[in-house]
Amino acid sequence: MSNFYWSLRRELWEHRSVWIAPLAVAVVFLAGYFISGAGTRRSENFQLPYDTGALAIMGATTIVAIFYSIDALYGERRDRSILFWKSMPVSDTTTVLSKAMIPIVILPLIGTVLTIALQWVMFATGMIARMGNDVNAAMLWEALPMTRMGLVLAYHQILIHGLWFAPVFAWLLLVSGWARQAVLLWATVPLFAIGVAEKIMFRTSFFVAMLENRMSGGDYGQMYGTYSMLHVPPSHIFFSQGLWVGLEITALFLVLAIRLRRYREPI
Repeated sequence: MSNFYWSLRRELWEHRSVWIAPLAVAVVFLAGYFISGAGTRRSENFQLPYDTGALAIMGATTIVAIFYSIDALYGERRDRSILFWKSMPVSDTTTVLSKAMIPIVILPLIGTVLTIALQWVMFATGMIARMGNDVNAAMLWEALPMTRMGLVLAYHQILIHGLWFAPVFAWLLLVSGWARQAVLLWATVPLFAIGVAEKIMFRTSFFVAMLENRMSGGDYGQMYGTYSMLHVPPSHIFFSQGLWVGLEITALFLVLAIRLRRYREPI
């Protein structure tokens, strides 16, 4: 556990974009919110700026997760640092799992914390602006149930951007440990080829539909912003077939990535 903890710390230290990019998006969005004077408008869709800010940070964390996964195992072979890290008393299993934790667990948590902080700053600013302009501040409090918004955000980030997307990130890690160049190309072209081959041979599109379902978040991808996730029983989501099949595929990809790292040499 000590090796795993320090391996995780190393990933965060070496890849500071993991937290800098979402933080930068939050700061830019907050600056735009202040400049637009959204906190002083008398008639507005109160929830819209909050949902927009959350979606902006979600998009940033997803993009960072994708590019991190693409470079995680490829980068250490490219710069030959894999030779140094293999000389350390840290197993390939620990290294790969610590890298997998970044897109699957750490980034969703970072996105959740940043978004909740952003929304509370926006809320406090709006309350102060309304009180200063003799606008009924209670109307903002009633229109924005902040506690429920935070629950929905955490629910959505952990479920969709972490667990549901886990096989996508694991696949990118696997290709990152195998490819000698053009990792993104090697990660996407085989999937495209499988979809085309299925269409030509069987006149079906099951594989493409499966990918679309995974990439869109399945039945839960569109629930953020409507609070409908709070009305879905946790057992219905966490014991759904799609989620656990995805986690089993994630485990398979990570096992293969561990074996690849054990035998792969620097580029």
